[in-house]
Amino acid sequence: MVTPLQRYIAEEIATDHIDGLLSRREALRRLALLGMSAAAAGALIAACGEKQQPAPSTTSTSATAAAPPGAAGALPTEPVTWAGPAGELQGAWAHVTQPRGGVLVVHENKGLNDYIRSVTGRFAGIGYSALAIDLLSGQGGTGAFADPAEATAALSKIGQDEFVANLRSGVDELQRRVPGRRLAAVGFCMGGGLVWQLLAAGAPQLAAAMPFYGPAPDNPDFAGSKGVAVLAFYGALDQRVNATEPVVRAALEQAGLVHDLVTEPDANHAFFNDTGDRYNAAAAADAWTRVRDWLGKYVG
Repeated sequence: MVTPLQRYIAEEIATDHIDGLLSRREALRRLALLGMSAAAAGALIAACGEKQQPAPSTTSTSATAAAPPGAAGALPTEPVTWAGPAGELQGAWAHVTQPRGGVLVVHENKGLNDYIRSVTGRFAGIGYSALAIDLLSGQGGTGAFADPAEATAALSKIGQDEFVANLRSGVDELQRRVPGRRLAAVGFCMGGGLVWQLLAAGAPQLAAAMPFYGPAPDNPDFAGSKGVAVLAFYGALDQRVNATEPVVRAALEQAGLVHDLVTEPDANHAFFNDTGDRYNAAAAADAWTRVRDWLGKYVG
């Protein structure tokens, strides 16, 4: 049986091909790593193509020439480990001597890579000690995979309960490292979806959550995350994930959570990732400003 996460990752690969970011051969290779037959992969690509017209890349030479938001003041990260619910968990830690709060960073479907370490350091650069969790820790860590596509395939095979348990462990470890401070969680793409999953499972330890273009869980109920202020981001061109925005909006309203759901104009999925083809400098800068303001208001 295909899980929602496997479906999401498979559709993301197919959409990347449709948008011209992957050759058909590479898309089929990555879908095969997920366990899909050539026939099933071809059918998925065709179905996604019917739903979505190819979106133009939002990257420009001038956009990529400038440093991404927050990068200039980013602090270094160091590898750390801690005892998780089912074994040792790995992560990247960016320390602030007198932190305003703490931020748990949840990676995309390629694992804990240099881009996520950079983002982790950027949060530390604005005063928030940050911990990026490696959700492939049980498989030896992201560094054990030479091929990012194989890391993605390995992530697709991890169950939701394991993800949530490890994220909760990450929150606990972050609290241990910044005692007495408020906490937030931020996630990107798959990681944004996992932040929604964490809120649906109940995350009262958090003061704020900031999912970036993350798909909504099935029938989410955020009642167990009372007190969490949610700032979520979407790209106007990201039809696939945007279709789930009404689901989380209704659930946030039902739970009575403070929230702001922002759709960045002319931006696509993964617009914040300055190492990717869909990076949009204007959208990323606006999102970073909003994140800073949200943290200052709800975390410290």
